[in-house]
Formats: sequence, C-alpha cells, structure tokens
Amino acid sequence: MFDRFDSLARFDPRDDLRRLRGDERAIEGLPIRLVIALVVGVASLGVMMQMLSGVSGLAVTELDTQPTPEVVTPGDQQVEVRVVTPEGRPVAGATVVAKADTARLDGVVTAETDTDGTATLDLAPTLGPNQADGTVTFDVKPPAGGEFVDRRANTRLLVVAEN
Repeated sequence: MFDRFDSLARFDPRDDLRRLRGDERAIEGLPIRLVIALVVGVASLGVMMQMLSGVSGLAVTELDTQPTPEVVTPGDQQVEVRVVTPEGRPVAGATVVAKADTARLDGVVTAETDTDGTATLDLAPTLGPNQADGTVTFDVKPPAGGEFVDRRANTRLLVVAEN
C-alpha cells in the first residue's frame, strides 16, 4: 500500500543543497548568463541614452502665452501674444487661438507666431450688461514636430469696462 510519509524518509538536505548549487538557472528557466547579459545591456542602454544630446527631443515642453497688453478695454484692440517656453524662449510657427471666456468675442480669432514667437490678433472684446470685467483665453497649437504641448491654462487677457 502507498505510504504518504515514504518521501519524507528519503529527504536529505545535503542532496537538495548540492542540487541548488549546481542549478545555473537565474529566473525560473532562464540561464544565468542570459540574465546577466540582459542586465548589462539595459544598463549600457541607459548610459548611452544619457550621453546622446538628442534625447531631449523625446521630452515635451509646455508652452505659455504672454499677451501685450495684458489689460484692455472693450472695443477694437490689437493684441500681440508671444508664445514662450518655461525658460522664456520664443516659439515660432505656433498657432494662437483666442476664444471668449467671460468676455465676449465675435467668433474665434487665430494667428501664427513669427520668428520672434509673436502673433498679432485683432480682437473686439465686449462685456455684458453690468459686467465690470471679463477674460479672453488663448490656446496654442504647437508647431509640427512633437517637441511642444499646450495642456495647461495659459495667461488670459483681462478686459475691463471703462469708468
């Protein structure tokens, strides 16, 4: 008859230790040499990526707007909007989109930035009755290339009623 404790009688810790020392597998079924090659390869790739100057192209830069003037009165206005990086560098070829926020605009106004990162927009903001102030928002469509994004809110144009 089958004795379920028979295998315990044959248990020898020294035999298991010998088997463990002779095992060249590192990760369940993978030879240790393959695991070492993989670790060294990943470490080398990381060092090479840091050495390359073009790696910064993989990162994206958030854009912001700097309208001039920042405060206007209702009516026809010419506003220059400069598109810049967080470091203050101008971005050429970006499209600036002005939209009504709490101040009103007759539609959406767009313009493209020049080599200085400046776009000139002809705006005619208005305020509602009994409204003392309002804002116009600016969105930026970054130039093609994938280096820039515009995910956060940009600086707004403040429209203040004349007294």
